[in-house]
Amino acid sequence: MPHIQLPEGVPGIRSLAAYRPDTGKFLYEWAQTLLRGGDSPLSEAERELIAAYVSHRNECTFCMSSHAAAARFLYKEAGQTVDIVLNDYRNAPISEKLKALLTIAGKVQSDARTVLDEDVALARSHGAVDRDIHDTVLIAATFCMFNRYVDGLATITPPANDLDTWNAMGERMGTFGYVPPR
Repeated sequence: MPHIQLPEGVPGIRSLAAYRPDTGKFLYEWAQTLLRGGDSPLSEAERELIAAYVSHRNECTFCMSSHAAAARFLYKEAGQTVDIVLNDYRNAPISEKLKALLTIAGKVQSDARTVLDEDVALARSHGAVDRDIHDTVLIAATFCMFNRYVDGLATITPPANDLDTWNAMGERMGTFGYVPPR
C-alpha cells in the first residue's frame, strides 16, 4: 500500500507523475531524453538495459521489470539477452564495450566514487567514447533516484511474474517512449 494517497490502479512512477504532474512532466522528459534521445551512440535497447540493470541491483521490482520489458521489446528476437544480462552480464552475449559500461553502471549504483580510471580505460579500449561513458553514468545515477522515488513511496507494483502486464508496459514504452499519464 502506498505511503501517500496515489491514483488507484496506476503502478509505479506513473502514479507519482499523476500525483504531481508538475514534477512528473520533467521526470518523463528526462527519461525520454536519456532513453530515447536520438543522438546517443548507445542504442535505445542498450540504454533500457542499463536502466534495468541498475534497477535490478537496487532491487526495485517496478523499474527493473518495466525497463527489462522495454529492453526485451527493443532487442526484438534477441530479447532473451536481457534476462541473461540481469543474471550474469559478464558471460552474456553482449559486446565487451557494453560489459565494461555495465561495470561502470554497477559502480555508480553502489558507490559512484569507486569508478576508476581503469574502468573508463577498459570501456574506451572496447570502443566507448565520452558520450557512451557520460550517458551510462547519467542513466545509472538517474535510475538510482527513480528507484528510490518509486520504492520510497511504496508505489503499486504488479507481481514480478505478471508477464502480460510487464510485456504490455514494455511494448508501450518501446513504442511511444516516455509520455506522462493523462
